[in-house]
Amino acid sequence: MRRAALALLMLLACGLCHALTYSNAYASPRNSERARRSSTRFIILHTTEAEAASSLRKLSRNGEAHYCVDRDGKVYRIVDRSRVAYHCGTSMWAGRRNLDEVSIGIEVVGYHDRALTPAQYATLRELVLTLQKLYGVKDANVMPHAQVAYGTPNRWHRKSHRGRKRCGMGYATPAVRRLLGLEERWLVDPDVKARRLTVGDAFLSQVLYAKNGDRLLPYRLPSTAKASTPKASSPPPASGPREHVIGKGETAWDVARDAYNAASTLYLFPDGRRLSGDAIRDWEAIVPGTRVILGDADASGSPVQTLAAGGHPRRLVGDAARAADTWYIRPTGGFVSGAKLTEKALGTLPPGTKILVGYAVGGPVTSRRLPSQICPTRWDAPDTFYLMPGKPLKSSGGTDMRRIPSGTHVFYRN
Repeated sequence: MRRAALALLMLLACGLCHALTYSNAYASPRNSERARRSSTRFIILHTTEAEAASSLRKLSRNGEAHYCVDRDGKVYRIVDRSRVAYHCGTSMWAGRRNLDEVSIGIEVVGYHDRALTPAQYATLRELVLTLQKLYGVKDANVMPHAQVAYGTPNRWHRKSHRGRKRCGMGYATPAVRRLLGLEERWLVDPDVKARRLTVGDAFLSQVLYAKNGDRLLPYRLPSTAKASTPKASSPPPASGPREHVIGKGETAWDVARDAYNAASTLYLFPDGRRLSGDAIRDWEAIVPGTRVILGDADASGSPVQTLAAGGHPRRLVGDAARAADTWYIRPTGGFVSGAKLTEKALGTLPPGTKILVGYAVGGPVTSRRLPSQICPTRWDAPDTFYLMPGKPLKSSGGTDMRRIPSGTHVFYRN
């Protein structure tokens, strides 16, 4: 009662009590395919890392959010709020993985290192409060994507780690939460504390959990007076790709995170070479001064890692090399769990072996056992893969779901 009363007083004081405006213009065609959530424990807040037009198209096409808040405060409904939207990706909180299954995702047009418009702060506050009342989500569980996303072991991190994204990081800070009418926040990361994850981004950890984390934000928040009028709007950042330069001691992951090997990420080398992320094999050879241009959308690279000639799985997946949920897909067919391999067997895997970390395997598919029955909430997720008899591993996005043959196995996030 106290929190609700305080939030109402803040709204009245700021003159922000206005009806939310919804649009179904970008309702996702994926709606009818998505399973209904059994519960809703979290509201996850995102920044699109791109401008409205490209973001809305991508969100709608892939069904990657429930709502999107534009710069003028207009709310677009993407996926029905009762259904699963694929907005969290690889995620964990307090030991619970796959938060897509228990959360609502709200994208806000903008960038993690720039302030929202006053209209967005006002609309987001009302939308969050409405959803909290509907689902009984406590303040502390209204969280930024950066707080729940995590990365599995890769060539730069031997262990699973927090810091895969900085998406919406400011939503965890005291100053921004006051603007959103939220009282409670998490003061520690329960998964890091329990050693399920390590800290992969010390700066992000400070922003999320420091007492004055908002002082570390690379932007200034609007004053209460400025935030009181939705008509006022700070100018949007320039649209188009964002460019970074790899500095001394930095890696491609430091700059691009899980989009380091995405097709939409472009590397411009000092010697004039241009390569997309999915075309690079020798990541350790990337030199300082290499320019990295990230695509318009908040892209992610493929979770599939490929063993090169002379390579060893531990160089790619660290301590997960022999984990039960690490899978090796041989180029000649067949697959095996890391838990079934000896240390010697790891070193004899052939070049071209595909590696997936943090996955479960279901199947085989039959005429009476379809992918939607094998993994009801993940069968068409972007990071779900299909291994058909005699075929290479394929993502759900490149698979005709109507023509999946019997004998196919499904690899989905565990």
